[in-house]
Amino acid sequence: MARLTVLTVPDARLRVKAVPILGVDDNIRQLMDDMLETMYAEDGAGLAATQVGINKRVVVLDLEDHAPGLGPLKIANPEIVWRSEDVQKNWEACLSVPGQSAQVERHTAIRLKYLDENNTTQEKDFVDWVSVCLQHEIDHLQGVLYVDHLSALRRNLLIEKAKKFKAS
Repeated sequence: MARLTVLTVPDARLRVKAVPILGVDDNIRQLMDDMLETMYAEDGAGLAATQVGINKRVVVLDLEDHAPGLGPLKIANPEIVWRSEDVQKNWEACLSVPGQSAQVERHTAIRLKYLDENNTTQEKDFVDWVSVCLQHEIDHLQGVLYVDHLSALRRNLLIEKAKKFKAS
């Protein structure tokens, strides 16, 4: 496995929309493993391929502390096929916006269709914190950061603080 470099704001590559993969092969499985290693090293809970400069629709997540027994998720080509009507605000942070956090409104439950690490199509419901984190990571694949859900003033303030935080 290899540790990858996490991009941080204002890197323009974070705004690139990721492209679907044709299938999960050994190269994608290696990418997923490298992304997990990177995420653990950075003390993160989730990571999208776009955050490490790879323009592919791949996401990894490990929320064992919040969802015991779930284990690490390795997801390719995620597609939200249903969202609950219920929404709530949660505190979010991001490895690409270091040292910052803000409350973001997200759906409390989603149904996700995706390819797993074995190239098998899955369709599963996710709730609460897992749902929130998946929505956050899938946003990355669209070139959207959690700060984009905030007012322009708040977004710009957090980005400026993140740049200073990284420089220190």
